[in-house]
Amino acid sequence: MEVRPLALADLDALAQVLGPTGRRADSCWCQRFRRHDEPDNRSALEAEVRAAPVPVGLLAVDDGPVGWTRVVPRAGLPGITGNRALARLLDDDPSAWWVACVAVRRDARGRGVGAALLRAAATWAAEHGASVLDGHPVDTALGGGSPSALFTGTRSMFERAGFTEFGRTYRTRPVMRRDLR
Repeated sequence: MEVRPLALADLDALAQVLGPTGRRADSCWCQRFRRHDEPDNRSALEAEVRAAPVPVGLLAVDDGPVGWTRVVPRAGLPGITGNRALARLLDDDPSAWWVACVAVRRDARGRGVGAALLRAAATWAAEHGASVLDGHPVDTALGGGSPSALFTGTRSMFERAGFTEFGRTYRTRPVMRRDLR
């Protein structure tokens, strides 16, 4: 499996990873924690990819696209920095990065794609000056909540990639960190 930075030419491959929702420009397209003025979320991601000096995520490919993770500086995600539950736990670190999404194509699940993406995300963030990489996955061992929340990854996936829990915003929502210093 190859994990590489997302390029503009990869948006159709990303649509394959996102599955049926990837065919709709108004589905998430990894805009959940951002704000934008584009007509739809796919256009917003496309504009972001065009303008970003550092690619905003990583694509996993193994005989076709199998996974995706958005990994960016935390300060650029107002949905994270403005979240009161997270604010109780997160320090004010301008070099902290965040994993906003871990998507694995349905037929590629259970093969370690998510953990591989998270390990690559930690390396990517460290190479770009991050002090830590944080995320807010779902603890599926405790019931995990709504399947729609799984886009943030699972606690076990984060643990396999070397992250440790440092707090919770809810019983099933740990905040995980990998120190990159």
